[in-house]
Amino acid sequence: MPTLYTLKDTNIRKTYLLITIFLLFIIGIGWILSYLFERPEILIIAAIFAILTSITSYWYSDKVVLYMTRARPVKREDNPELYRIVENLCITAGLPMPKIYILDEEQPNAFATGRDPNHSVVAVTRGLLKMLERSELEGVIAHELSHIKNRDMLLQTVVVVLAGMLSIACEIFLRSLWWGGGGRRKREENNIFYLLGLIAIILAPIAATLIRLAISRKREFLADATGALLTRYPEGLARALEKIASDPHPMRVATSATAHLFIANPFRGKQSKSWFVKLFMTHPPVEERIKALREMQI
Repeated sequence: MPTLYTLKDTNIRKTYLLITIFLLFIIGIGWILSYLFERPEILIIAAIFAILTSITSYWYSDKVVLYMTRARPVKREDNPELYRIVENLCITAGLPMPKIYILDEEQPNAFATGRDPNHSVVAVTRGLLKMLERSELEGVIAHELSHIKNRDMLLQTVVVVLAGMLSIACEIFLRSLWWGGGGRRKREENNIFYLLGLIAIILAPIAATLIRLAISRKREFLADATGALLTRYPEGLARALEKIASDPHPMRVATSATAHLFIANPFRGKQSKSWFVKLFMTHPPVEERIKALREMQI
């Protein structure tokens, strides 16, 4: 039975599995198009694209996310209190010190990224530092360090890049199906084959989105519990989540590709609680997370 301390290897395996599925899917689409258009070079291009994208998602995903969120590094002398909190929690968790970044945003929020604990980043917003008390800030930082310890940030960050690249690839392939021209006769002779390829291309980005959101919701509950064990004070994180959820400020740099990385949904507004809407939510409801924290026995 999995525990809080046996999830690192599982997440690493999931990351490699996602990359493998991505490779096979892109190459499969390339094979379909090369068959329909009678152009074998399409398959070669698809294979090269898949390999390069997978390499990029593993080695440079953290840089992509930091660029997308416009995060900037902060030095120890700029915020010694924040550095002390991170250092103390890293000692408790047995983790190396991550790089610390700040987002120039009024909304209180935070995220972690990086491919492993030795190449990790914790990013917090300016609004988070202004709003939270020390025990609450410790709860948030402990939550993000838990993502690092459990290797969640590798899995979640790779999903960001792969999902984005998959959407771009499908758009290119979809346009090729409509405007390829050269393979029209082949398509007419293989209507069922053509239809299956078209359905796969259309549904792939939707499937990637659902996988990304499902992974995020599950990992948030786990990081809450692990973070509470680090601080030995679940109430700190519970109060922090209450303040974060009630803040009205929008997140200017938030996108659908990066929203699931944050500790709380960066998009503000009332959300429906129907099962269908929950399927597309980036985070579990804050009320459920707070309730779980306050019911913890430590």
